[in-house]
Amino acid sequence: MKPDEIAKLTAYFRKTFNNPGFSVRARPQKKDSGEVYIGEDFVGVIFRDEEDGELSYNFSMAILEMDLE
Repeated sequence: MKPDEIAKLTAYFRKTFNNPGFSVRARPQKKDSGEVYIGEDFVGVIFRDEEDGELSYNFSMAILEMDLE
């Protein structure tokens, strides 16, 4: 992902979830996705999807059973 995309996505997560701790970071050797963090905790991956001239992003987050306790 490009630095301007990362900045826009970081701002979106912070505003949407009212949490300044969100950040999106580039993934080493991957140009179509980024890693999403809250503080230093990894929470998921966001994928860039460009098809038929339309751009969207898909956020994937795994929730472990032990985290629900």
